[in-house]
Amino acid sequence: MLPPVNLRPPFNITRTSHVVLHVADLAKSRQFYVDIVGLVVSDEDDQVCYLRGLAEACHHSLVLVQTQGEATCKRLGYRVFFEEDLDLAYQFFKDEGLPAEWADVDYQGRTLHVTDPIGTRIEICATMETRERQYLNREIFKGAHAQRLDHFQIFAPDTYALCAFYSRLGFRNSEYLAHGDKLLGAFMYRKGTCLDLAIVQNEGPKLHHFAYTVSESHNIFDACDFAGIYGYGTEVERGPGRHGPGGMLFVYLRDPDGHRVELFNSHYQTIDTEIEPVRWDAATLSTNVRWGLPAPERWYFEATSFEETSLIPAVEKPKPETLESYVQKQLSAKNQA
Repeated sequence: MLPPVNLRPPFNITRTSHVVLHVADLAKSRQFYVDIVGLVVSDEDDQVCYLRGLAEACHHSLVLVQTQGEATCKRLGYRVFFEEDLDLAYQFFKDEGLPAEWADVDYQGRTLHVTDPIGTRIEICATMETRERQYLNREIFKGAHAQRLDHFQIFAPDTYALCAFYSRLGFRNSEYLAHGDKLLGAFMYRKGTCLDLAIVQNEGPKLHHFAYTVSESHNIFDACDFAGIYGYGTEVERGPGRHGPGGMLFVYLRDPDGHRVELFNSHYQTIDTEIEPVRWDAATLSTNVRWGLPAPERWYFEATSFEETSLIPAVEKPKPETLESYVQKQLSAKNQA
């Protein structure tokens, strides 16, 4: 069911690092991520804003870039352990026939721009400037007190094929979603928790969401309250709820451009090599496991495109039970009673 994992990969990705997003109104997006999500500003000007979580020492985990065009995702960022890993990564992508070029990126060390086999735009660095962690400076806390960036979820036209690619790079599966012998969702990690990259089958590549941890479960409700206060009450898209895969409490919000951010209260460790991935059956999985309603249709199918990247149709599109189909089913059952 799952492709083999290379536990001694050609270069050492250590973790999810940062997200770079285009936004239509920089000031409006800045307010959303500071006053609702609770990030802090590291540096900014009238064209770009660099943000990080309260527990993050590295300069940025979210970069907002003003655009006059479509609000796309520019890049997903990963960290590698050593500078030499960058050279090894460059050679790997070149050998695979995939784009790879060096880039000068503010506040980062030497940076490599690459794309994976479906066109996901990625940048990799080994170092970044640092700032003081703010997690003890409670007088500056806002919104949901987001702590650190944890993972991305992307859409891919063929989950198995892309899972196989990242497995070659040392990503292991903590859990996976399958229907019969078809892999529909892969929850993969490098840093020793259960997730750095989630791959779900759909038209892609697209960025479904990026996720920040919060330190207290009530911070998830804080995010909802502040979303309502600042005019985003209808953009509390899914939750609060509890995931099946991972088991964490969560909420999903949509920002002013429709980019989706998740806030959740962390998850378990997966460092030991003998731990086997957990299989979830797509035909029987309840989206919130034991309680809560299914997610709305847009949560399953809407996502952010990558800059200047063509979409590839899915090998097989998912057919989840949505909030809309659930309500319709309940209404039909009531009318027949």
